[in-house]
Amino acid sequence: MALTLPAHPDPLADRIHDSGLLHELAHGLGGPFHYLLPERFDGNLAAFRAALADAEVEGRVYYAKKANKASAFVERCAAAGAGVDVASLGELRDALGHGVRGEDLVVTGPAKHEQLLRVAARQGALIAVDALDELQRLLDLDAGRPARVLLRRYPPAQPRSRFGLDDAHLHEALRRCAAAGDAVRMEGFAFHLSGYAVQPRADLAGELVELCLEARSSGLSADRISIGGGFPVDYVAADAWDTFLTAQGPGHYHGGKAFAAGDFYPYHSPVAGAEALRAILAARPGGTGPSLAERLRQAGVTLLLEPGRALLDRAGSSVFPVQGVKDRAGYGIVTVDGTSLSLSEQWFNSEYLPDPVLLGERTGRAGQPYRACVGGASCLDSDLLTWRKIAFPARPRVGDLLVYPNTAGYQMDSNESPFHELPLPPKVVIDHHGDRPRWRLDR
Repeated sequence: MALTLPAHPDPLADRIHDSGLLHELAHGLGGPFHYLLPERFDGNLAAFRAALADAEVEGRVYYAKKANKASAFVERCAAAGAGVDVASLGELRDALGHGVRGEDLVVTGPAKHEQLLRVAARQGALIAVDALDELQRLLDLDAGRPARVLLRRYPPAQPRSRFGLDDAHLHEALRRCAAAGDAVRMEGFAFHLSGYAVQPRADLAGELVELCLEARSSGLSADRISIGGGFPVDYVAADAWDTFLTAQGPGHYHGGKAFAAGDFYPYHSPVAGAEALRAILAARPGGTGPSLAERLRQAGVTLLLEPGRALLDRAGSSVFPVQGVKDRAGYGIVTVDGTSLSLSEQWFNSEYLPDPVLLGERTGRAGQPYRACVGGASCLDSDLLTWRKIAFPARPRVGDLLVYPNTAGYQMDSNESPFHELPLPPKVVIDHHGDRPRWRLDR
């Protein structure tokens, strides 16, 4: 029996699918592509800002650029005055080139290259320092202006983390910052925390507020903290997700492939996106005393956050033309123009689970339900976009399109590669002029 997991209804995407535009684009572009909806990005950004305002917390949202390489979203940040989180010299240059000011950038990542540190410092970007040697290299630079620094705190609750300064190194970093005088402006603290749970983020954020108060006694400004990202996205309904996790097993996948429930991203989250931020702000660090929002207000500390996937929720999908279909005992194998390198979850020993949507060239085509996995066009046996046997409403045909919904966050280009000399799928930006969708290639 087929196991379904449909994405949440999306009327805007349905209008685009029904318009015939995607088939025109597939014909004109000659292969797979991704489409982007920047208006959704704008709405998600506004929701995060509203959560900060409603909690009466001073805050700043930085888009984690690593979640999607498209220029369109960075352009939206520049237009809206939002920040961008970058982790390489290429990302920094791209953000600057699309209009984001240097002081609106936060530079993260471990062991940053000296050239990245130099350009970031000269542009006035905020730099999250991850180690003592990195701090010293930054202090030794002659950048012509004070380097703006956050000290990244090692998360004690995650002893396997490779990020951050432990207690001894944090104490030494504070000493060096205080001794450096005008060479550095130590603005506060940051952390990198894995997972999506609310309380651990509130707990560690509360600790960082106390660290700010202690650092001020040494003459450091220490007036902001960054809690990074980790705001979940809710892709599917709760009942569908629970049913899927309970029922899924090797028989639902091509080749009897086995996935443990823990291998999957949590595709349903009861508290997601900006609502997760609201929950963090309402939580009590350590489980007692004032809420995190109250502590931030009392201490005069600004909250910085770096969402990626959550700002891209429903802001784009991936489209693959059907290139061939063959039958196996009890199910089929659909091969698409493209590879699983354009759907990154498959390359983390996992599966992108929301059901792809079949768009026939003749919409509304009747047929018998047809179960099939979805393979890529490469000669690798493991190149499957979907190992699961999807319950398609009819047998796909060459020229039909498979639309994977809501892939803008981390799926589209984390692992893309021109394997077999296949070109990377282009990104198409779609907006609306009245009821008519318009498009352009992402610059």
